[in-house]
Amino acid sequence: MEVRYMKKQETVIASQQRTIEEERQYRKERLAASFRLFARYDYDMGVAGHITARDPEYTDHFWVNPFAMDFSQIKVSDLVLANHQGKVVEGNKPINKAAFAIHSRIHEARPDVIAAAHSHSIYGKSFSSLGKLLKPITQDACAFYEDHGLFDDYTGVVFDVEEGDRIAAALKNYKAVILRNHGLLTVGKSVEEAIWWFISMDRACQAQLLAEAAGTPINIDHHQAIKTRGEVGSPQAKINFQPMWERIVKQEPDLLN
Repeated sequence: MEVRYMKKQETVIASQQRTIEEERQYRKERLAASFRLFARYDYDMGVAGHITARDPEYTDHFWVNPFAMDFSQIKVSDLVLANHQGKVVEGNKPINKAAFAIHSRIHEARPDVIAAAHSHSIYGKSFSSLGKLLKPITQDACAFYEDHGLFDDYTGVVFDVEEGDRIAAALKNYKAVILRNHGLLTVGKSVEEAIWWFISMDRACQAQLLAEAAGTPINIDHHQAIKTRGEVGSPQAKINFQPMWERIVKQEPDLLN
C-alpha cells in the first residue's frame, strides 16, 4: 500500500498478534462475507445499504462496498478504501454518498468502532416507522436493552455530513441506533460484532412487531434485562458470526478473491 494516506497509526493486535497487513486482510475478508450474508438475508435493496470497516493502519479511512454493486457478487478485491473526506484512495469505483455522510462521521465520533452496518431491511425499517425503542420482551432483545438510541427525525436521504453528525450523536456510545422512517444501524469493535448486532436487531424488530400484533407482550423486568444484556449483549457475542462465516465461505469461496 502506497504511503499516500493522511493519517497513519501503529496498531497492536494483542489477541491474535496479527500484522497490519494480516489484520487488513482479515477485516476485508469478513467485510466481503458480510455483504454476501446481507444478500442472503434479503437486506439488500437496489443501491441502498452499506457496511464499513476501519483500516487498521490508516484509521481515518474505511473499506466499503462500491456503489451500485450487487451485495451477492462482492469479493475482497472489489472493496473500496475511502477517507473521511469522501475521497476514494484505493479502488476504481465510486462509493455511496450516504455511506460517506453517515459512516465517516460515525468512525470519526467513535474511535472504538471498527465496523458499522446499515441497510433497509424490511423489519428494521418497518419498526423504525414507529419512532420508538425496542422493548426487552425476549432474551435476544435484551442485548439492546438501554444500549441503543433513536434518531427521531427524518429529513430525507442522507447526503450531508451534518446529518451524519446528528446520527452519530444519537448513537452515543451504544451498539445501535434506530433511524426513524429509515432503518437500523449497528456498530462493533469488529466486523463480526457489527454484523451480528444487525442481524440480531432486525430479528428483535420482527419479534416485537409480531408480538404486538398478536397482543400485549410482557417485558422482562429491568434487573433481569440488565443481567441478560451482560450475557447476550457483550462483544463476545460476535462468536455467533463464526458459523455464518464458515457456511458462506464454504458455499461461496470466490468472495475471498
